[in-house]
Amino acid sequence: MERTYTVSHVNKTISLLAAAGLGLMVSAAAVSADLNKAIEERLKPVGELCMSGDDCAAAPVAAAAAEPRSGAQVYETKCFTCHASGAAGAPKLGDAADWSNRVGKGIDTLYTNAISGFNGMPAKGLCMDCSDDEIKAAVDHMVDGSK
Repeated sequence: MERTYTVSHVNKTISLLAAAGLGLMVSAAAVSADLNKAIEERLKPVGELCMSGDDCAAAPVAAAAAEPRSGAQVYETKCFTCHASGAAGAPKLGDAADWSNRVGKGIDTLYTNAISGFNGMPAKGLCMDCSDDEIKAAVDHMVDGSK
């Protein structure tokens, strides 16, 4: 049995396939647009998402403490990890021998090294919420406790 296809059958088949393909393309474009919009929203800089004073803004963050932390407070919460054990060559609190050569270079050198980092110690000992004055107070605390 031989099938014969007329031009009409071929045109209808081509039209159906074209319509299906067009429908898929439109659907894909819509999905792609939604995905692009979602990605753009996630990549916006914070300032463009919600500005201070806008209805969407969260409660204001509490201001930093009015008074700086003492050297002892900074040592106990930040410096203790390395300076109590001597990790990465850190001079230990209370060990005069560990501190003598360092103190001999002058307090300003100690401050600079503590703030900027030196050898195994990263800048500010990774205490990025410490002010320079708080770092200096921590250095003073460790030097005074190691004489």
